[in-house]
Amino acid sequence: MTTLSIRYVGGPTAVIETGGLRLLTDPTFDEPGDYPIGARKLTKTAGPALRPAEIGAVDAVLLSHDQHPDNLDTAGRAFLGGVPLVLSTTAARERLGDPVRALPNWEHTVLDRPDGGELRITGVPAQHGPDGSEHLVGEVTGFILAGEGLPTVYVSGDNASPAVVAAIADRFAPVDVALLFAGAARTPLVPDGNLTLTSRQAAEAAAVLGARKVVPVHFEHWAHFTEDGTALAEAFEQVGAADRLHLLKPGSAVRW
Repeated sequence: MTTLSIRYVGGPTAVIETGGLRLLTDPTFDEPGDYPIGARKLTKTAGPALRPAEIGAVDAVLLSHDQHPDNLDTAGRAFLGGVPLVLSTTAARERLGDPVRALPNWEHTVLDRPDGGELRITGVPAQHGPDGSEHLVGEVTGFILAGEGLPTVYVSGDNASPAVVAAIADRFAPVDVALLFAGAARTPLVPDGNLTLTSRQAAEAAAVLGARKVVPVHFEHWAHFTEDGTALAEAFEQVGAADRLHLLKPGSAVRW
């Protein structure tokens, strides 16, 4: 019996189905092109594999942060208006209002499952750059999904800190599946540091978390990523964890 499926839409966007519930990470549905952010711009190189209408109804959106267009774009913001619940940061709640609910680090909320059980969603830390860059990149969050009879899933959000991964592992390891935002993103905003995990750090994170399966997202489709799927595959191979890695093509899914 399938208890978990993950469908990769593109960028940071994926559909997670677990316990009869459907969750969507960081909705991004806009077309390729340049997207301004302050005095800078981010360049999107590929559109999503699925459009909002093809996604269908979801029970909640897991929004790592709202302040960057590669994690929440114009079409993604419109999508939020049709969902019952968005879990995100305090800053996102202040900027977006309903249906966004802040989920602070280490606190949790519960969603009722169709089978009568519960899905527990815990907010966990994420650091979107090197130490000291928080005032530049803004607040970001990750999530842990768990429930009786369900796999435990870690959704990293835009995290670049191995120390943050270690803190999460201290409380939740081992996890069954890690949805890791990777790609070693770099922009002029923080010229001397990565904004997301490198491929090597993603492989090391999988080991620290005791993750049986890893599904990378947010490592392609934007010009500011410096490491791609090939780099991820090589990094996992080098640490003897190639069998844990599931590199999905946009639109495809993996099920357990």
